[in-house]
Amino acid sequence: MRVSAVKTYLVNPGVAKNWLFVKVETDEGLIGWGEAYTQTDRDRAIEIHVVQLARYLVGCSPFDIRHFTFSAYTDFATKRGSMDLFAAISALEQALWDIVGKATGQPVYNLLGGKFRAQVRVYANGWGGGGSLDELAERAKAVVARGFSALKFDPFPGPWRAFIGRREEDAAVERVAAVREAVGPDVEILVEVHRRLAPAQAIRVAARLEPLRPYWYEEPVSARDLPGLALAKQGIRLPVVTGEELYTKNEFRDLFAQRAADIINPDVCVCGGILELREIAAMADAHHIAVSPHNYNSTGVGLAATVHAAAGMPNFLITEYFVNFEQVARAICPNALRPVAGLIALPEAPGLGVALDEDALAEYAYREFGSRRLPGPQDEM
Repeated sequence: MRVSAVKTYLVNPGVAKNWLFVKVETDEGLIGWGEAYTQTDRDRAIEIHVVQLARYLVGCSPFDIRHFTFSAYTDFATKRGSMDLFAAISALEQALWDIVGKATGQPVYNLLGGKFRAQVRVYANGWGGGGSLDELAERAKAVVARGFSALKFDPFPGPWRAFIGRREEDAAVERVAAVREAVGPDVEILVEVHRRLAPAQAIRVAARLEPLRPYWYEEPVSARDLPGLALAKQGIRLPVVTGEELYTKNEFRDLFAQRAADIINPDVCVCGGILELREIAAMADAHHIAVSPHNYNSTGVGLAATVHAAAGMPNFLITEYFVNFEQVARAICPNALRPVAGLIALPEAPGLGVALDEDALAEYAYREFGSRRLPGPQDEM
């Protein structure tokens, strides 16, 4: 069996960003699906990477997954990584696993050593947003009413790049307090910071949040400043999470060496794929670090790849589920995995266990999200 073609599908779900799916075809009729992580305004660049990487696959065996990912990094990229590159590699790698699973009649997790659990716990994201404290509280209660026992949101106002002043700190603490009061003591609240704080400020804000018992404190300081993140972690008593801005096990190596996090959250659609995520998790396990995969992707292919990768991780904790993505994801992926009481059962079908409806994909054609521009001095507070 040989790979015969690679096709891409950019999809507009109408919220947040576009999705990029990859279809790998073989000369024996088996196909595999994968999904690339995307960001607004970079989705076309990632798609081009997929198209150019196709020449490393066409004519080759879909079983040679490690050879493909190694060649893509060392030959195609000449060991110069980027988000766009690793997102493309991740999508193609997932599609190869999907084919191999179908060819062997096994779900992907069985090919990776079998399952460690029968269900994967998820937390809800994509429900937060702006509005008053009362509106935020009502949205949180609605998510819990659906059966989720954990939810995440970014309580800080303003754009991610903004300097966080005392007023923004106060607003963040107030928003977390409003959610805690709304959902009660037994629901886990995961606080997202999006890498906006300096170490001293991250420590100060964490101390103010402690009485509200957050489940974790995600990316208080950028992992690109590992010494700064490690310094912040020394003064923070909440569990510190980082990893979504890092790619491959090479970048996680220094993070582990500096003990800069309690939990890591690599994304299967950008870290290098399913096998890379499993290898990162194995390294984390040796350092007594838990894994909670990031999943800012559709609840179709990206979620399925995450679930298969997480199924056999001893140090898996919880993973991400975007409630605002599920309606469109289910329209294009009829057998998308669905949470029940905050848990997703492992699929038993061969491969990833999900498939996309190509007619439905055409109904959600790519479009750019508005007329974006780079912020200027006039936008500063």
